[in-house]
Amino acid sequence: MKKILIAISIVLYTFLSQHAFSQSYDIVIYGGTSAGIAAAIQASRMEKSVVLIEPSHRLGGLTTGGLGQTDIGNKQAIGGISREFYQGIKAYYDQPENWNWQKKNEYMDSGQTRTKEGEDAMWTFEPSAALKVYHQMLEDEKVDIVYGERLLRTDDGVEKSNGKIQSITMESGKTFEGKMFMDATYEGDLLATAGVSYTVGRESNDQYKESLNGVQANYWSVTLKGKASRNARNHNFVPGVDPYIEKGNPASGLLPYIIEGGPGIDGSGDKKVQAYGFRMCLTDHPDNRIPFKKPEGYEEINYELLFRNFEAGETQLPWINSTMPNRKTDTNNRQGFSTDFVGQNHAYPEASYEEREKIVEAHRNYQQGLMWTLANHPRIPEKVRNVYSQWGTTKDEFENEDGWQNQLYIREARRMVSDLVMTQRHCERLEVIEDAVGLAAYGMDSHNIQRYVDHNGYVQNEGNVEAHVDGPYPISYRAIIPKKEEANNLLVPVCVSATHIAFGSIRMEPVFMVLGQSAAIAASLAIDDNVALQDLSYEKLKSELLENKQRLE
Repeated sequence: MKKILIAISIVLYTFLSQHAFSQSYDIVIYGGTSAGIAAAIQASRMEKSVVLIEPSHRLGGLTTGGLGQTDIGNKQAIGGISREFYQGIKAYYDQPENWNWQKKNEYMDSGQTRTKEGEDAMWTFEPSAALKVYHQMLEDEKVDIVYGERLLRTDDGVEKSNGKIQSITMESGKTFEGKMFMDATYEGDLLATAGVSYTVGRESNDQYKESLNGVQANYWSVTLKGKASRNARNHNFVPGVDPYIEKGNPASGLLPYIIEGGPGIDGSGDKKVQAYGFRMCLTDHPDNRIPFKKPEGYEEINYELLFRNFEAGETQLPWINSTMPNRKTDTNNRQGFSTDFVGQNHAYPEASYEEREKIVEAHRNYQQGLMWTLANHPRIPEKVRNVYSQWGTTKDEFENEDGWQNQLYIREARRMVSDLVMTQRHCERLEVIEDAVGLAAYGMDSHNIQRYVDHNGYVQNEGNVEAHVDGPYPISYRAIIPKKEEANNLLVPVCVSATHIAFGSIRMEPVFMVLGQSAAIAASLAIDDNVALQDLSYEKLKSELLENKQRLE
């Protein structure tokens, strides 16, 4: 009998330790991305109790994960907490003690974000600087931060009643109750678990009367306003790269990462997503550099297309190595075979946590192998090797001893489908919404999505789009809230209701901060007025947005 009582006690203790933790807040934010941080700060300023739940152990998402070359389009479109962050970056670098590896006057931003004389903000930064600024901003607020907790992505993960979320539960059993909830993840896990409508991949052009959505295999497309858009012409292979294991022999099979069959009919939709990759923070300072190392399991055949591209006449270096302070970089994809792991992420948005970890690790191994190859392999032109061998990951940026970060650039995953879907027509101001919660200004941008064999028998990338927008355009409040019947107390400032091509313009970190702040303002007002988010007075919301220095026009 005693043994039975002990066994029952152990089972009961285990159950209670997993399920007894429950805490209630005004606003529960899942996802410590730039959007989640801005939302938490704003909620605190409006005197709401708020918890920020981050599944990893590092806040900031891509902003602290290597994306230091801010994609912005127009600086004047950024206001509120988002601008405060970039002002904080400037204040950080105005302090001489934060220049460790070079003098301040030696640094010059070579990109789109060059700081002008008298400007109050700075738009390029080291990942560690962004992390310090975020922590400084949060120190002044009352925000409970919870690390290392992942949402239980089953029916038990979200408790909902009459379209209202009551609580969310983590894999650990911890439960968070709230009046308002926010999904600030790149993946949209909370919105999906809550039963909110969403989509993955590319819509056909016909669905929303667009011209840049769907398959984009042609070199040029025409926007709805009649302007040329650069598609397959950029970030592609030079002509004549053979796709087969044995050159000229289709029976030998395709080289790695090339799909069977063609890309699909131009303008048709599919469930594929644009490529991911790590935005590397590199350095050429010998005292801070970790040389590129060949990863375990390295297979030369995985880089055969890279070799053949150079052998076919490629003359450009396959990266964009943007300078950041302290002799560091934000290194991005360029040319036909580069840091984007094209086509190897299509399962990621809907994958389990374990499956995602495998996808992330595959991306890291691919990119580590790529960098070692470019720096060391004898089939890489010597002048190219001489450049890459000067660089390496940094000793002082990330937690991993090898200098690689854990945050993969999830450029696109799930996208909510709400009462209003932002489209190419909104980006080009052919349609203008009247319930703005922020502005976007970056061009409509998609990285490549797949790699295939063209009608000439050569390898090609497909999915790249680079289309200009004339100026800032408004993002609708309805694009960050679900349909009322699906969830009346959930906000989604990252995986917004937008088509693939419109999301390609909206999906920038400063805009995510803007939308996160606006979402928190809406949540706070809805709590005060005891109304569903969909019933909140827009005039009241607009007044509060402007009061908090958001820019809407």
